[in-house]
Amino acid sequence: MVLQSLKNCLWLPCVLRTPKACFWSTAGGGLIIQSVSNDIYQNLAVEDWIHDHMDLEKQQILFLWRNSPAVVIGRHQNPWQECNLKLLRQKNIKLARRRSGGGTVYHDLGNINLTFFTTRKKYERMENLKLVVKALKALRPQLDVHVNDRYDILLDRQYKISGTAAKLGRTSAYHHCTLLCNADKFVLSSVLKSPFKGLKSNATPSMPALVKNLFEEDPSLTSEMLLDAIAKEYAVQHQIDHHITLINPADETLLPGISDRTKELQTWEWVYGKTPKFSISTCLNMVYKDSVLDVKVNMDVKHGRIEVCNIDLPEQWLPPGLYNELVKSITGSKFCPNETTTLLTTLLRLCPQDDELHSRWSLLCDNMIRLM
Repeated sequence: MVLQSLKNCLWLPCVLRTPKACFWSTAGGGLIIQSVSNDIYQNLAVEDWIHDHMDLEKQQILFLWRNSPAVVIGRHQNPWQECNLKLLRQKNIKLARRRSGGGTVYHDLGNINLTFFTTRKKYERMENLKLVVKALKALRPQLDVHVNDRYDILLDRQYKISGTAAKLGRTSAYHHCTLLCNADKFVLSSVLKSPFKGLKSNATPSMPALVKNLFEEDPSLTSEMLLDAIAKEYAVQHQIDHHITLINPADETLLPGISDRTKELQTWEWVYGKTPKFSISTCLNMVYKDSVLDVKVNMDVKHGRIEVCNIDLPEQWLPPGLYNELVKSITGSKFCPNETTTLLTTLLRLCPQDDELHSRWSLLCDNMIRLM
């Protein structure tokens, strides 16, 4: 900790940081802003706001931001397929769906995020990534970093330190990328590993890659140094002042309507409900009275809700009436452990007062909930 503090003290930032003022109409061809928030939903909302409101013909923008622990999936991805949702809940790690495409990434405060805003005509992700590489090389010439044909930035020709995604609107566009500085790689690898079996989907899959933190390569670096080096290179290329404007993503006077955008990104309907249709075909191995029962489950899930549900139970496991109520109740409900728990608990009250039946019901419920 002492060493880290000394490094921060010794680093004299080349870029002046000031709180926001009325800067959207600032003259010049470029603007550099940095979020004072570490909330993933607020920062993603800023991206959407700038894309929809700013005249990018007059002013290109670089947005710098960092987040507390979060997993962020692409616009067309399936969270059950991409990450360990149970582990996210246990670790209180947020899950967000961005409006751009691409794969799933893990964010924490050891991860820098960069968003380049331009008109659609001027959109060029390769040039943006070359800018980042140039900034890194200016800061540490010995770093072996380059951009590959997948628009990833690689360290030492094999380790991915940056991934890319983009949103192309009718007239505006943005390209955002990550930069691994000092992220928790153990958590990263754990949460980005789905335990789900038997899921079929046309959702965009992520491509696994070897990753490495820049700080592993050069422990003398700090996130502040990297942010400032990138901002400086952006300023040089756009011939603007070396100046970063700090903004608060919750500031309605600066970003009218931003709170509604932030709230929308947190809703179940956006995070889970926008998942492309998928199906589940799996077998629950339920241990009951020293024997193992194989229960086949088939579901179709659309907009995050169970559209079709079939559970192949052994004969006499549940009374036919109760089984029918189970399937009827689950069909149309959210594919979600909390909602399913509530539904199954309510149905339990319909069970006859039979201890063995209650035991069977509880075992089935526990296994169904684990699916989600």
